[in-house]
Amino acid sequence: MNKSSGKISSILLILAAILIVVIVVVFVVIRTAAIKNANNAKSANSPNPTETPKPVYETTIGDVKFIFESAEDLGGVLKSKNSNYQQDLTTTEKFVKVIIGAQNKGKINFPSQSWDVGNIVDSDGRNFISINDQAYYFLPAQNLCGALLKPEFEPVPCIKLYEVSKSSTKLKVGVNVTNQSSSKRQESFIDLTVN
Repeated sequence: MNKSSGKISSILLILAAILIVVIVVVFVVIRTAAIKNANNAKSANSPNPTETPKPVYETTIGDVKFIFESAEDLGGVLKSKNSNYQQDLTTTEKFVKVIIGAQNKGKINFPSQSWDVGNIVDSDGRNFISINDQAYYFLPAQNLCGALLKPEFEPVPCIKLYEVSKSSTKLKVGVNVTNQSSSKRQESFIDLTVN
């Protein structure tokens, strides 16, 4: 009986050791999984600081799709084509010419004066208004800002001139549509790549 009780106690000790090892392994696996899940949740909730938002070169408001066509740095002087009518326009900063296309994606005509291209905003929130009123002679004759938009016709170009600070970066231009039934104005922004 002594031999058999020694064998039983050895087997019980071995089983107890195996049980302790299994418990430790299960605890480590569960703890590792919990830490990994917590880290994944943190990284999913916090934005990645190295990712920069992609530029937006087109946007749609209601039935009107706005498309960035071009932006050009014209320097500090707009040369008059005919000095009898208009003098050169000068600035200590820079003139920027922006062309945005507008296209009706709806099924019926979109009325004139119901859409427009607004102000330029830079990365510091500075706001630059269009100088089209004072630079009328420097605009092409075919400037169709706010024109009637027919369904699915080619985009209509809207050309605006702005006087912008030389230190301004990451320029965006506002585009807007006025809802005819509610007279509510909706606005969005398009990024500009100035050449």
